[in-house]
Amino acid sequence: MNALVPPDQITDWIPGRRTVDSTSRGWQGLEFIGYKYASQDVEIPEMRDYMIVVYRGQAARMGRSDGGKWQEETVEAGVVSLLSRAEKSRWAWNAPIDVQHIYLSHESISGVACEIYDRPLEDIEIHDHVRREDNVFPRIAEALTSELTTNSAGANLLAGTLRTQSCIHLLRNYANIRFREVPSSGGFGATERRLLDEYIRNHLSRKIALDDMAAVVGLSSFHFLRKFKESYGQTPHHHVTAERICRAKSLLNSSNMPIAWISDETGFSDQSHFTRVFRETVGVTPAKFRRG
Repeated sequence: MNALVPPDQITDWIPGRRTVDSTSRGWQGLEFIGYKYASQDVEIPEMRDYMIVVYRGQAARMGRSDGGKWQEETVEAGVVSLLSRAEKSRWAWNAPIDVQHIYLSHESISGVACEIYDRPLEDIEIHDHVRREDNVFPRIAEALTSELTTNSAGANLLAGTLRTQSCIHLLRNYANIRFREVPSSGGFGATERRLLDEYIRNHLSRKIALDDMAAVVGLSSFHFLRKFKESYGQTPHHHVTAERICRAKSLLNSSNMPIAWISDETGFSDQSHFTRVFRETVGVTPAKFRRG
């Protein structure tokens, strides 16, 4: 399966000029990027996060298809479009547009859903929408813009609050949620394992928290830990470390990337930490492994 596309790589598919960008802030589970686009007809790749498009400025005709029937609506300030994650689609618009994208991670939405409903989740479905009248997301976009342009104290804390508000609004108004019972024993099903494996692969360069992994499959940390050990035969920490080492070995074999960069790419705190864990796991240092 191809890696899902993160928000900061969307311009590889949709060329545009960025007007605001939260990427450097390191906000967890939320990214906010503004664009000015010329009229285009583009294929949207399988994205890592859900995307809410907030429109500003002049109106345009916006069309969308996922291989089926073509849908077309007029979009303007005060309406939003929604794009689901991990699904390809085609979008086209007939005039220049000024937009702001709110990106929400699957684990953020799942985590908030678990807190709201206090029940394990079977699935959360959020479908594409070309046009929805919405007065909440534009206000959230305005608040996020203010935080990025003023650089005031407490910006990260407020961003977390706005992320939670966005997730709640999305769940209340746009999501179909299926619940399930937690069995007294047993591991993850095939879908849960696929979601977990995908999440871990896409986040190896970052800190991967237990709570975030639990949110991916809609469980409390307690239930998640028990089911993870049942399914994988080891703790989440040991499994993630093994995946980091596996990625590092692949990079050492297939690239000339400096070892310090590989350390960063695989989520270790620094090169010394990477070297120590690699030697404990593989039996040799990364440099010696690369030399063969």
